[in-house]
Order: sequence, then structure tokens, then C-alpha cells
Amino acid sequence: MSYFTKYHRRIKVTNLKTAALILIIALFLLPSFTPASNGEETVFEIMLNGDSVGRLRSPEPAGRLLGEVRRELAQGQEDPFFVDADLFIEGRKDMFAHFTDESEMKEQMKAILLRDQTVTDHPAYSVKVGQTMVSVRDLSSVTDMMQKTVDTYQTGKEFVVELSSDTDRQINVLTAQTVQSDVADELKKTVLAAGSGLETDTSKVQDMAVGEGFEAFDYGLKNLYFANKVEVAEAYLSEDQLTDPATGADILTHPAQEQKIYEVQAGDTLSEIAINTETPLETLIALNESLEDENSTIRDGQELIITSPVPPLSIGREEELYYEENYEAEIEYIYNDNWYTNEKEVRQAPSAGHRKVAAKKVFWNDKEMETEILMEEVTYPAVAKVVEVGTKVPPTYIRPIYGGRLSSGFGRRKAPKKGASTYHKGVDLATPVGTAVMASCGGVVEKAGWGSGYGYVVYINHADGRQTRYGHLSKVLVKPGEKVSQGQKIALSGNTGRSTGPHLHFEMRIGGNPVNPLEYLN
Repeated sequence: MSYFTKYHRRIKVTNLKTAALILIIALFLLPSFTPASNGEETVFEIMLNGDSVGRLRSPEPAGRLLGEVRRELAQGQEDPFFVDADLFIEGRKDMFAHFTDESEMKEQMKAILLRDQTVTDHPAYSVKVGQTMVSVRDLSSVTDMMQKTVDTYQTGKEFVVELSSDTDRQINVLTAQTVQSDVADELKKTVLAAGSGLETDTSKVQDMAVGEGFEAFDYGLKNLYFANKVEVAEAYLSEDQLTDPATGADILTHPAQEQKIYEVQAGDTLSEIAINTETPLETLIALNESLEDENSTIRDGQELIITSPVPPLSIGREEELYYEENYEAEIEYIYNDNWYTNEKEVRQAPSAGHRKVAAKKVFWNDKEMETEILMEEVTYPAVAKVVEVGTKVPPTYIRPIYGGRLSSGFGRRKAPKKGASTYHKGVDLATPVGTAVMASCGGVVEKAGWGSGYGYVVYINHADGRQTRYGHLSKVLVKPGEKVSQGQKIALSGNTGRSTGPHLHFEMRIGGNPVNPLEYLN
């Protein structure tokens, strides 16, 4: 037994000696494996875009190596080299560290950057109009795209698009403008101000001899221009960010805003709607066929168009035209100071006239903006529509009490108690006895006192012919013949007469007939 024990010990010692010898040899033959003194030496793991590229003794060389790789890659390509480079360094302690050679680390970095680079084509160009931007491949595509936007409004190539430096910008930005194709070269370089045309006496002439005097005009397209500022700048973009000229022209000229609708509310006027919706009154009238002018009647619930779709780029043009048309004379008004503004009556029906016209028209896209009649020959005159309208502002009506619950509405109902009417001629507002009752509108008191089934009542006649009634009062504070103003305290609510509880009966009559008063309150 002792023999085997000695042998086992000898084998164990021999193995340990052999392992130690191998380790020493490895340390000399493989210098990249460096022993750490007492486990204190720090190792830095270098990560690029989430992948390890090796280990260094110090973090300082990592940034330098990445910069060298990026410069080498940029020098080797025709187009700019774009890539995200996220460098992350993690330090740790390790007994034995395998450090990476700098040249090997650079190769690792290069492979990752080539993998993650942003692919670009040749420099692209972005065209900006307001908040809309369209990008195309080159300058010829820019010119082609902008030419397509104006060719819609010309039959030939009377006006062509040219690019030039934008003198209003400090950086290198181009602008697009139109020039007449047959003007001098120096005139072609003129940059058109946004929204203005190129002033020139030359133009394409359409010969039209339509009658004595009319042949003196040169009919046809006189001017064509971009009504918005056009900016063109160089950019480096991926292929999926570019568009073709035809699609780009459609984007620039397609309306970017849908029409909005406004629903007329009780008490609205056209001028108030124009102000509240920030829509010019003349625009509001032009957008809605139901409106003839600022005095047109509108009704509660009526829908009005308040905006018109507008494309990012508007094309302005001026044309001289000859045409014959039926025309309407301007409406003539007779103002009646005894009528309210919501009252009107047609005194003379209109009749269209006919005329020959030579005119200069200004368009933005397809919308006519201005018309200047250069010559007119009336075949037979139009008869104007004559309308009598009131000038007085109609009175308004307010709720006669603060608060109050609607306990019975206007119209057919089940009789609340024996002897009560099954057709309610007003509305009941439940409120405690003694609540202040105010005049809904200014006027003259017709009745103030006992009113049989109404109990104590007040009747007020108003300037527009209407009458309001206030019933079941506990106290009357006005007298017949007394003038009262809107909001003036005229009585206290109560429970008098044929009543089922404390409330105010509020009634309105037009032409002697009861109507729902709630529909006339502001």
C-alpha cells in the first residue's frame, strides 16, 4: 500500500512542475497575454456601434484610432461618407488580458463602419416652399420640376424657369424664377421678387380682330411667376428621400389644406363670423354661393365654407383676354332707418345684360384675383337688383333670471293640474320665491298686476313688435307705461295664480302668437 502512495505523490508533483513550466513558456512566447500585478491592472474593452473591436491597456488610443479610420474611409470614396459611430469604453480588472494590436483594431473598426454607413448617391437638391420641402437628384431635375408647375398655365414655352443665387441669403442658396424665353440674356438673370412679375413690353401675341377698337390689344399671356418664395439648397440624401420631377411638381401644386365648415349659431352675423374665423368678409362671401353680399340673411344651423384649399406653391399669371358675357349689375340698396338690419325687401328684380370685353385678369392658380376692364361694349344693359334694407340694430333678448331649472317646456304637454292648459304658451323656470326677475329686453310696460291664471304678471312691449310676459310673480316692481331697459329688475318670482310650485312663467309673442322664447335668447 505504501508503494502506491509514494507513486501517486510523485506523479502529482511531476504534473504540477510540468504545468508551471508550460505557463512560463507561454508568457514568454505569447507577449499579448500580460499578467496583472496582484490582479490590479485595468483592461479596457472597446465597443463600436455595440460590437467589440478589442481590448487596450489605456482608453486614450481608441478615439484616435476611430478618427484615423474615418479619414481613410472618406478619402477612398467620391461621395461624402456618413455613418453613426457610437464609441463605448468599459474598464475592468483582469488577471490575464489579451490586448489587441492597433492595426487589428483599426481593421475591426473599418469593417463595422462600412457595414453601418449611410448609403448616399450624388449630392441632391431640396426645394423649399413655405413649410413644404421636395428633394430631387440634381439641378436639372429642379428646373424640370419647377417648369412643370408653370407649364400647366401656358400653351407653349413663353416663360421658362431659371435658377440663380438668392441675394437675400448669406449661405449658398438658389432661387427659382420665371423669365420670358425671348428676352435678352441679362434680363433672364433678373431674380423676380416673390409675388411680383417681370415687367416687360414684349410678349407672345395672339392676333384677334373681333371688332373696331378691340384689335388694338395684344391678347394672351403677359406674365407668369411664382407667387411664393422658392429656395433651392444642396443636400446629401438617401435614395428613398428623392422624388422624380413630375411627382415633386404635383406635391408643390396640390392643395395642402382641406376646406373647413362653420355652423351658424343663433345670433351670429356675417361680420362676426368673419372676425371670429379670421376669414375676410369678401372671401367668406366669395366662397359661399348662398351669400350675395354682406347683408345676406343667414340662419341658425346653416353651414358656411370659411377656408379654401391652398397649395404650397401658387402660380401667378396675368392675361389680356377678349370675351363676351352676360353680366349682372351691382345690387342697389335703399336704406330704411325705421327697419332693423334683419329686415329687407326686393323692390326691383334683376335682369342680366350682355357685353363685349377686353380685360386684363390676374390669376393665382385657377382663382381669379383681379379684373381690369380695358374696353367694354354693352350689347344691352343689365337691370340692377334693388333691395330695401333696414339700418337699425335689432334688439336682443336675455334670460330673465339667473339660474332656474326648466320645469316645463314650450308647446304640447299634459296639464299639470286641473284647469291648466294642455298647450304651454311659454316656458317654466323653477326658482325659489323672491328671485329677481329682469326684463329680457328693453321696452314699455303694457300690463303690471293681477293676471288671473298667471297670478301677478308683467307684460312688456318691445321695439321690434314682440312682447314678453312674466307670470306667477310674488311682487311687481314696475307700472304700466313705464320704460324699462334690458336687465332691469321688474319683479320678484313667486307662486301666485294657477301654479304647482314656485317658478317663473316666461313667454314671448310675435304678432300676437306665442313662440318658444328660448330660441330667441342670446
